[in-house]
Amino acid sequence: MGGSTFNIKAMSFIKQKKTFRIFTLGCKVNQWESAFLRTALKDRGWKEAEEGRACEVAIVNTCIVTQTASHQSRQAIRRFIRENPGAVVVAAGCYAQVYPEELGAIEGLSLIVGNTLKPALPELLIKGVSGNGPQYLVDPFKDRRPLEPLRVRDFAERTRAFLKIQDGCEAYCSYCIVPRARGPYRSLAAHYVLRELEHLAMQGYREVVLTGIHLGKYGADLHPRTNLVDLLRQIGAERLPLRIRLSSLEPGEIDDALVEMVATEPWLCRHFHVPLQSGDAKVLTAMSRTYAPREYEALILKIKEKVPLAAIGADVMVGFPVEGEREFANTFNLVKDLPVSYLHVFPFSPRKGTPAEKLGSPVPPGVVKQRAKAMRELGLIKRSEFWNSCLGKEFEILVHAREKVDSLIVRGLTDNYISVRFPSDRRPGELVKLVLDEKWLSKDTGPSTFHP
Repeated sequence: MGGSTFNIKAMSFIKQKKTFRIFTLGCKVNQWESAFLRTALKDRGWKEAEEGRACEVAIVNTCIVTQTASHQSRQAIRRFIRENPGAVVVAAGCYAQVYPEELGAIEGLSLIVGNTLKPALPELLIKGVSGNGPQYLVDPFKDRRPLEPLRVRDFAERTRAFLKIQDGCEAYCSYCIVPRARGPYRSLAAHYVLRELEHLAMQGYREVVLTGIHLGKYGADLHPRTNLVDLLRQIGAERLPLRIRLSSLEPGEIDDALVEMVATEPWLCRHFHVPLQSGDAKVLTAMSRTYAPREYEALILKIKEKVPLAAIGADVMVGFPVEGEREFANTFNLVKDLPVSYLHVFPFSPRKGTPAEKLGSPVPPGVVKQRAKAMRELGLIKRSEFWNSCLGKEFEILVHAREKVDSLIVRGLTDNYISVRFPSDRRPGELVKLVLDEKWLSKDTGPSTFHP
């Protein structure tokens, strides 16, 4: 039933709802889409309810990339239903797109909205939706139309904004459900990207993260065809008062031109997030990944040679069905020897409808847990090594916030993704140069647990 097309049921209209809450799980694209929903509802006079206060409409922007994400999505939906009796509760996003029937079993859920129809959700809610459900708004991806520009202003962070410039994935890694959840490649035309960046700069943002489901495929669907480097050149020519950060890029999509741009353009953050998944050739083949461990190694070394202070993050999956002790050791040793700066570690999670599901889960859960622990501990060591390599060097810090209203301590982020806290009279949103000292490192949080 998950692949079926659901017809839009007739909506019974009731009085307009005026208070809402949004809970977001998953990637930066999801966070950007939640910011769009928030902006659209506020523009229409709705008010966002404070944490812990009841609301009339509750939206959960779901994720299904792992079993944990699916579980957390269901938990959030049930919590909103429990805490907001009589409210219209909406499940939106990837879970709704792929497995709507699973969500439909949750008693009290009003509306299930997939990714194809998520942009229409604010208008639907303004018109009014009955609390009797669940009603389904889930259509398949029918074509490859370019992304339409959607205005977003209301980000959780007041100094950094996100801009979705690409959606969709056609990589079909054997473990991944994302192509079914996000559809084919779609890109936002360059003139729209430039317009949105200008608007964000005018609103006072000083950093924008360009994000997408498969960011390195930006422009592959546009006519004439273009690419990420060409877009960045156009952005640079505008000389906007912004620094630009790139979210995750696949290994085969980081070419010499992009590395050279990061090395030479001060407005482009020295930060790469390059998924590895496994450092073993056999496992990568079983995952349907398109590079070999040595190719990944060569890329990371090239980045570090050209951009010595670049932060380089990596995703690592442990417990894939064909990963034995030898294969895990190959991954561990490769990461240990590479100048990566932080790790995002997660255990293999079989997803219904993917080729890897048929492989089962032959790696015992206890072994998977041990491997994840070992890899996360290695990630902390790599982060410490990276921090130490940056001590005594000057960085431009984007001030995010004061620790307290009357505090002299502010928190900020370097262009190469180091969280810092230091005394300053600068306001959030301002840039300040600082020679990095160990005492300024914000060690309670950091890149090893935070994905760009």
